[in-house]
Amino acid sequence: MANKPTEGAPRQGRLKQIRMVATMLHQADPKALPIVFAAAIGTLVVFVVVGFLIGQPAYLIPLGVLLAVLVGMIVFGQLAQRAQYKMIAGQPGAAAAILENMRGNWSVTPGVNGNRSMDVVHRVVGRPGVLLVSEGPSGRVGPLLGAEKKRIARAAQQVPIYEIKTGDEEGQIPISKLQRHIMKLPRNLDKGQVAELNDRLRALPAAIQLPKGPLPRGAKMPKGPKPKTR
Repeated sequence: MANKPTEGAPRQGRLKQIRMVATMLHQADPKALPIVFAAAIGTLVVFVVVGFLIGQPAYLIPLGVLLAVLVGMIVFGQLAQRAQYKMIAGQPGAAAAILENMRGNWSVTPGVNGNRSMDVVHRVVGRPGVLLVSEGPSGRVGPLLGAEKKRIARAAQQVPIYEIKTGDEEGQIPISKLQRHIMKLPRNLDKGQVAELNDRLRALPAAIQLPKGPLPRGAKMPKGPKPKTR
């Protein structure tokens, strides 16, 4: 009897999280939840109709219920992700938030370089090689990317180094497409090579420094590099 509250806690936590995400999604797009329910109900209706047409309702209706729930959760997740991207787009650190929550074995070091205009470069190490991901206007982040690439080139040796500019300007990758863009990159390294590369890069001294001159009011410089492996 004493174990029942403990056993139910994870389920209650998941339900609470789903309610919070649903509330956020509804606030971001009032049409989102109706779309989720429509997708689920539409899936169930198809299975019910087909079940009666072929004379197998007892088999297809339960299957339809399961698939309706699955379809609803998939649509819910996709819409919630889009809403999240929309909410953080244009905010400082948006790219870092996306990078640190990517699925897979990625080592993310936010803020390896930056300037007093709050433009920043993040470093990601994974199977493709080294990814330098910038936040800020193309004209300002170019020198930051070039300096960081030059700084790590010797340690990276022959490993490919990709420069990715995030933003809404021409030639930049929108935040909503950043993860998809990274996942399409070729897998140039195996796990052992990735680990070895991480060790070499972590041995490098920090490049980011406090800029000279006053900072914009209310602005804060990014924290020093803090590797995070997922």
